[in-house]
Amino acid sequence: MAPNLVRPWESSRASCMAGYLNKPPPITLVPGSLPFIPCISFLSGIMKCPMHNIKAIAFDLFNTLITVEPNGLDEAVARLVRSLKKSGFELEYEPFKQAHRESAVRFIEETRKDGMETHNRFWISDALKTLGYDVPPNDPRIASAVEAYFSAFLDLCHLIPGTGEMLQTLRDRYRLGLLSNFTHAPAAKNIIGHVGLNHSFHVVLISGDLGFRKPHPSVFRQLIDRLGVEKNRILYVGDDPETDIIGASRAGIQPVWTTYVRDNRIPAAPGIRIGSDGTPGLEVPRISTWEDLFSLLDRE
Repeated sequence: MAPNLVRPWESSRASCMAGYLNKPPPITLVPGSLPFIPCISFLSGIMKCPMHNIKAIAFDLFNTLITVEPNGLDEAVARLVRSLKKSGFELEYEPFKQAHRESAVRFIEETRKDGMETHNRFWISDALKTLGYDVPPNDPRIASAVEAYFSAFLDLCHLIPGTGEMLQTLRDRYRLGLLSNFTHAPAAKNIIGHVGLNHSFHVVLISGDLGFRKPHPSVFRQLIDRLGVEKNRILYVGDDPETDIIGASRAGIQPVWTTYVRDNRIPAAPGIRIGSDGTPGLEVPRISTWEDLFSLLDRE
């Protein structure tokens, strides 16, 4: 029997969900991708494991549990430049911003080949070299600039509505985990604490600590080991079709695709995102609200 979950809030999409469960929703075609069905239509898909056998649920962080204000990246780069200028580098904002972005993209593209995590200090060192400064990545001035960069996000990250209540309700019934791609693990943990999620998870894994990033199978294996649950009894909830959904599926974990950000036309968390903006190409459960997740878990 599935756990009888008490929902601590009312969903604005309750009537929408009820209607979709009673009749097939229309199929929307997205150019260049497979068809996908809006809202929670994939709840009718083939599941790897019945919901009443689920013992643990893990989540992605950005665009899944929290969003970032649209000006987050610009503010972060501005703080980065100010820190470097304070350390004695003569920089102009726009040239450095362009060099920094090009370096970041190049390093992150490399991670797609072997899955190894990169770090912002390498991007900054490379960008400075482009502008005529030969500074090693471990220079303390770069370390200070990294901290300045990430300090911007503390006040610009916000929980998706209902997230705290949802995690509190689930925590007594399931092992909860967090698995996030984040280059600088201390900053990720600061953000998690700042939004009030310090005590929400039994397991927190950040790619910056692990040395590899999703969708590399090693990070999902560590998630399985740390949760202490058989892989086919774990749900992984994430927004990125490639890193989250395909990555979890290849690891033998049941993925759940959350589309709250895209369905509500909220700008995705700013940053250097080299992932997929399409659909997973797999038939997986899709949710748009936490009420949808509770309905999925209630299925017998």
